[in-house]
Amino acid sequence: MARTREVGTLWIGGPLSWMEQLCLKSFVDKGQKITLFSYEDIPNVPAGVIRRDGRDILDTEDFIKYEKKDSFALFADYFRIHMIHQNPGLIWVDTDVYCHRPMDYDSDYVMGFELAGGRRVNNAVLGLPYDSAILRDMMTFMEDRYAVPPFIKDSQQVEYRAAAAAGTPVHVSQQPWGVWGPMMVTHFVHKHRLLDRVQPLEAFYPITFPDRLRFLRRSKVVDALLSPLTTALHLWASNKRELGLAHNGVPPTGTYLADLLDHHQIAAHAAPLTGRGKSVFDAGLVAAVPLEKVARFADVGGHAQSVALAGWGRWGCAIDLVDIDKRGEWRSEPSRWVAAYRTFLTDNGVPFDQINLVAKAADVVPAQLVVNLSGFGDTIRLSRGAALFDALSAPGGCVITDMRKGWGGYPFWRPRGSTDLLSTRDDDGTEVNRVLVTLTGDAAAKSTPTPKTAAPAASPAASPATPGLNGENWADIATELAGKDGFYRDSGDHAMLFIKRSDTLVVTFDNLDLAMEKREDKRPWGFAFIEKQGWSMLGVTAAGWTWFRDPWVYDQFDDLKKKGFFKRFKRVVFYGASMGGYGACAFAAACPGADVVAISPQSTLDKTLVPFETRYKTAWDRDFTGKYGDAAKVSSSAGRVTLLFDPYEPLDAGHVARFTAKNVVKLRAPLLGHRLGSSLQQMGILSPIVLAALNGTLTEAEFYQKLRARKQFGRYQKELFKRALDKGHPDLARRMGRWVLTHGGNRHIRKAMEKM
Repeated sequence: MARTREVGTLWIGGPLSWMEQLCLKSFVDKGQKITLFSYEDIPNVPAGVIRRDGRDILDTEDFIKYEKKDSFALFADYFRIHMIHQNPGLIWVDTDVYCHRPMDYDSDYVMGFELAGGRRVNNAVLGLPYDSAILRDMMTFMEDRYAVPPFIKDSQQVEYRAAAAAGTPVHVSQQPWGVWGPMMVTHFVHKHRLLDRVQPLEAFYPITFPDRLRFLRRSKVVDALLSPLTTALHLWASNKRELGLAHNGVPPTGTYLADLLDHHQIAAHAAPLTGRGKSVFDAGLVAAVPLEKVARFADVGGHAQSVALAGWGRWGCAIDLVDIDKRGEWRSEPSRWVAAYRTFLTDNGVPFDQINLVAKAADVVPAQLVVNLSGFGDTIRLSRGAALFDALSAPGGCVITDMRKGWGGYPFWRPRGSTDLLSTRDDDGTEVNRVLVTLTGDAAAKSTPTPKTAAPAASPAASPATPGLNGENWADIATELAGKDGFYRDSGDHAMLFIKRSDTLVVTFDNLDLAMEKREDKRPWGFAFIEKQGWSMLGVTAAGWTWFRDPWVYDQFDDLKKKGFFKRFKRVVFYGASMGGYGACAFAAACPGADVVAISPQSTLDKTLVPFETRYKTAWDRDFTGKYGDAAKVSSSAGRVTLLFDPYEPLDAGHVARFTAKNVVKLRAPLLGHRLGSSLQQMGILSPIVLAALNGTLTEAEFYQKLRARKQFGRYQKELFKRALDKGHPDLARRMGRWVLTHGGNRHIRKAMEKM
């Protein structure tokens, strides 16, 4: 008689999506008992699933993650081993494992090969004897979170041992994916000679990870790959990325996953896919809305299908499709997206009469939730849609919108309510913010934002006294920041602000126009970072693109040097990017021995020295001679000069090549562009890199290790993809494109792949 088995799993991370609901309910519907462990209340668990507190297994608040992917899979790997140890006979299943038919294995060894070849064992389905030697070995291995795994690449083992010997061992959260999962299980299965206990590929993984997108094809494609040996079928949660980024979070009608949802009566719209790892899908935006009730939802431009479906699933609201062109004018005929939008909604259960086309001013009805993605304020100047938004936005409601700095979004929405940043993306080197606007309850609060103050006609660049968008004056701001222990000096075209804090001084160089008009805090570049470290700061600002080529600036540095200003500090570092990078390298000559950190710097704009330079024409006629002129030469008197640059940006690389002194350290960041600082910031690694560089502790090995984060960065992916095509390697580009689209998505690559 077959042995009746029970299975268990764990969920951390709020409500379940339809994929977890489907998998859990499949066990219930097939008559196999399943226990869901959790550490918090989960509001949408299917009926029939047994609930248990995760603290029954591990009483902890230490939910360890794979930091690079922001994933609790690492804790799940740890939890499953302890669950098996404490519950004899219980089989672990991941929450993306579907019950094709009940598991009735007699042996306590329940595991399967995940790839052809009979070597790699996955742990999505795992059963082991609770008192087995292999289980004890794995528990012992996981107790040391800084252990050097004997099963990773030899080169990584050497790197990890060197780090441990240097006193900086590599924590498991920073180690490769699967180090407590399939990699560990495979290692110990081989060590304990248990290969004969492993189920064949067909049991749990007839569709392997490389072929996982087959679940998004017709059912007959999947059914043909299953066999009588198939029991618990791994659906691969990585498919969430493809679903969230390409299919509005819902499996297309007629696909295997869609048929499973129908069979088990799971409504996808009621439990949308909100994200996967660091990828946040549009449907997840609904969770950010603080409103209990939404009677009407409006999508301006037709880019929020998944948000509309999730909103209807949450509130049962009417959905308005606002069809307006890029000039802010109503269209005479419906746009092509309207029909496809309606079809998507009705195919997923939204009643036809709940969907309304807004095609003229008379159709506009105020909505409690307005969504404006990739539209006004991002790809279109918001001023063109201002009247529409005032008519469309209900007092006390919310707006979710994309904002590109300088395109009118913030000045328009701030007088109308509070703004909360939801996410940030890079679009060809430009930062775009996704923002939740919570409107005031009073419609009269709407007002026309104060326009920017125009610069005097006689001067193309604003002076340091020019007010910002809200009337703030830089001289007043700087004087207040300097306080009684600092100083502020200005000449009209340039200014110096000194703030005293500690015996470390950072000298920065910036364009005041950017500080006053592009930054919300109206502070010089790097200000907040330097303040956080408690360092003193000397901020040198220019009212325009001057490259600091002004006798007044030279005289100020000469005066500071003469009076021994720099000698008051134990450590002095000159820091800047682009024009500021030039300033940092050039004026470090005023403090011999000071370190320099420069991002994408120029060496000079003297055309006799850099005839290749075709940018920055406004400064070509300035004098780049003298002791602060050629940064590549005068920086030779500095201490360490650290230059960060993209070697594939030919003009930047040409400037960096001119720095030939022995004190120069060149750190290459390929395919991240001239706006390297912005790219590193968006990757989340600028702060640790700059901190180490300013402290003088940054090594090349540390820099390149952190730079590995670029693999998940959109701009790098786009440039690498383009480079593969430009070099005549379309197959390589396709392979890379497929990897990107299943590990987070990239709009540029997706569109390019569609044309290939």
